[in-house]
Amino acid sequence: IVVGIVAGMLARQVFNEVWGHIDDREPPDATTQEATWGKVLGAAAVQGATFAVTKAAVNRSGAKGFHWLTGIWPGKKRADLE
Repeated sequence: IVVGIVAGMLARQVFNEVWGHIDDREPPDATTQEATWGKVLGAAAVQGATFAVTKAAVNRSGAKGFHWLTGIWPGKKRADLE
């Protein structure tokens, strides 16, 4: 649970950093009246990608750490190719 909370906080920081390179203003919400469709959808896409990448990085780091500590891989050994 703690790792999930930290990952969420980290993802928010990364998103704000990335968005700061795109626009000087705060990222718009879908209900922000003055925001264009492009900015609303762009902000949502950047946010989704940022959160997904951060989640994958945290999960992968946790799995590698668990493997290092125990010698047991906590997930799948390889992806199903079927």
